[in-house]
Amino acid sequence: MAGFAGIAAAGKSIEMLLNACFEALQPLEPPGNKTKAVLVRTSDFEKDNIGTQIGSPALSIFLYRVDFNKVMRAAWAGVTERDGRAHLGLDLHYLITPWAENAVEEHRILGRAMQCLDTTPIIAGPLLHSSGEWDGSEAIQIVLEEVSNEAVMRMFDSLPTDYRLSVPYIARVMRLDSRVAAPEGPVITAVTGITPTPTL
Repeated sequence: MAGFAGIAAAGKSIEMLLNACFEALQPLEPPGNKTKAVLVRTSDFEKDNIGTQIGSPALSIFLYRVDFNKVMRAAWAGVTERDGRAHLGLDLHYLITPWAENAVEEHRILGRAMQCLDTTPIIAGPLLHSSGEWDGSEAIQIVLEEVSNEAVMRMFDSLPTDYRLSVPYIARVMRLDSRVAAPEGPVITAVTGITPTPTL
């Protein structure tokens, strides 16, 4: 089961997968010019932090939204009713952004990342970061998300950096489980239909 660390572990799993792909085939030449994938937060986009927190060449992985999975919500509520444990299915919305010295290099980094995620769209087993305490049957699907250009540009309006070429992805279904079952309520026994015996 994925505990409260599941959200962080999902991001680390994506970062780990992309770095493995970059190691297998570097998007830039010469080969010594190594590209890295890195999880980032909003403040890492500040001009003073980009060089140290993201670097170049790099691919940033930015979690910009967490939402409940609308398809699995009812099904997991039924499981909760049966086993008494909370099961929260989540969709994690990411924005991947290449960083390099010029447009061609950024396009190569982005192309390699998209190739990697399309080749391995299901992250499961040893590809999942161990900090998530995953159940043996759990997996995360990474797919392109349909987000308008206007929505992406509005997102950059709220970030401390200028617009950059970016691609939205969604990771689903990331399930957060409670560690223990909710305590059952007290059992009350009610006996009906019995006529009391009159006392003499």
